[in-house]
Amino acid sequence: MGDAAQDSKPERVWVDIAADADIPVTEIESLCMNCHEQGITRLLLTKIPYFREIIISAFECPHCNFRDSFIQSAGTIQEKGVRHTVDVLTKRDLNRQIVKSDTATVRFLEVDFEIPAQRGVLTTVEGLIQTAVDEISTDQPLRRVQDEETWKKIEEFLDKLRDLLKLKNPSGFHVVVDDPSGNSFIENLVAPATDPQISTHLYTRTTEQDEQLGLAADGEENDQVEERKVTEAQEKIMHFPASCSACGAPSETRMHVLSIPHFKEVVIMSTTCDACGYKSNEVKAGGAVSDRGRRITLKVTERDDLSRDLLKSETCGLRVPEVDLELTYGTLGGRFTTLEGLLVQVRDEIMDKVPFVDGDSVTPERRKVFDSFMHKLDSLINMEVVPWTLILDDPLANSYLQNPYAPDPDPNMQIEEYERTPEQDEEWGISDMKTEGYEKDGGRQAA
Repeated sequence: MGDAAQDSKPERVWVDIAADADIPVTEIESLCMNCHEQGITRLLLTKIPYFREIIISAFECPHCNFRDSFIQSAGTIQEKGVRHTVDVLTKRDLNRQIVKSDTATVRFLEVDFEIPAQRGVLTTVEGLIQTAVDEISTDQPLRRVQDEETWKKIEEFLDKLRDLLKLKNPSGFHVVVDDPSGNSFIENLVAPATDPQISTHLYTRTTEQDEQLGLAADGEENDQVEERKVTEAQEKIMHFPASCSACGAPSETRMHVLSIPHFKEVVIMSTTCDACGYKSNEVKAGGAVSDRGRRITLKVTERDDLSRDLLKSETCGLRVPEVDLELTYGTLGGRFTTLEGLLVQVRDEIMDKVPFVDGDSVTPERRKVFDSFMHKLDSLINMEVVPWTLILDDPLANSYLQNPYAPDPDPNMQIEEYERTPEQDEEWGISDMKTEGYEKDGGRQAA
């Protein structure tokens, strides 16, 4: 029975691309769209270390020798869309690897050029530009004969793209990868530290984007919103229907309003999908937007500090200077946990989702830096290094760290309020808010 049980053990579907074992390749017959004969498609189900699952497809026709290949993300659609912006300054930046899913668009700001959503690729910044040049140049000889004026204009534009590859502009250029599915990445050359040349912005998808991704039927979201009428008391858990962000199946979201002593009310939301088993938890602060931002600094000196309750809102950034750890605003979303729980989530997130720090293309020096960082992070969780400093910086003041001495001040915790910058007000939509005099404007329009 033991042998039978062992034989029935399911094989791993997704194998790391850097694994020593042979990765199984699936071959299927498929129609060649070039000569309409039968060709062979090879499918490779693999997992890029510190990224996620992908499907690599390669087609070859023995009759006309036509070949084609592409990659497709096999991971779940993320809860939010992502917009990566990279500042390309040197030849090294041109070699940055880019994972572009089939839902992502790419923009080159300085030349006002956009690559629309198309099949997914694993390439580099230079590869994106060169591919665009090659594809646009394909019909240039014909254009020169048929319409010389159009040919000249396109040639001028191609020269601009070639100048990007030559880095003729000393200030470089900017590349923006916008992916509503959240499954695209730009390589961080100084991982696991924050790359100063990359900015990442997470955003909530629009109804139209959800429909394009197949997460909602046409008009479904608006109808659901109109039907949600909360009648339960504040102390009760409210239930309302939703759609699973992973598989699109109907699911149920639970919501509870919790009042945190010496802070404010927060909304805790939890979604579980019975169809695929996907789980999601999110915490949002309630109440009005604070006039000023808040920075909380805690000096961690003993293990009991790891048990402090912590609310990290989706607008909060986190820093631990001792290990050069920095999370930008929006990373990890909203979390209501303990200090230890947050550090464990940060470690797991880095291990699972930081791409381009493993595999054959990674230099030993870079791998050594990453391993050293992870060792330092584990030493904080295990309290092998004390004291160390935790800094929570929230421009909207929606984050909270428990004070066990409340209402008296905590000797190891400093809370600082500061004025937001105009850029922060613009990013969070505060600069467009009108909170005074709108009654008069409304009366004027009615008149």
